[in-house]
Amino acid sequence: VQLVESGGGSVSAGRSLRLSCTVNGYAFEKLRLAWYRQSPGLDCTDIAKIFTGGDTWYRTYVVQGRFAISRDDSRSTVYLQMNDLRPEDSGIYRCGADFFGSQYTTSGTCTGSTYWGKGTTVTISS
Repeated sequence: VQLVESGGGSVSAGRSLRLSCTVNGYAFEKLRLAWYRQSPGLDCTDIAKIFTGGDTWYRTYVVQGRFAISRDDSRSTVYLQMNDLRPEDSGIYRCGADFFGSQYTTSGTCTGSTYWGKGTTVTISS
């Protein structure tokens, strides 16, 4: 299973970015998907998840109503729309996927999914 993220970049505070993660090698509609953030010097934190039925979960103190996760099963892609970006949002954003019954694995300091992308870097300047 391959996960490839895109959409990162360097923007000023207050701007928006939309991250994408395309998945190959598994029935996408059966996957639960998540976005994680690795901030410099900090552990990897899960910030948003979307389940097979479309339900979502957010790490509220990080997202604070500014981010939205969505999925397009026809494109095998999960998105993270990030608005009103702040310097503390800077980091490497990684996509994770798992399915019911799969075992979690660890990738770097990230855990909580089975399959992992390598990440896309987001840098927010003040």
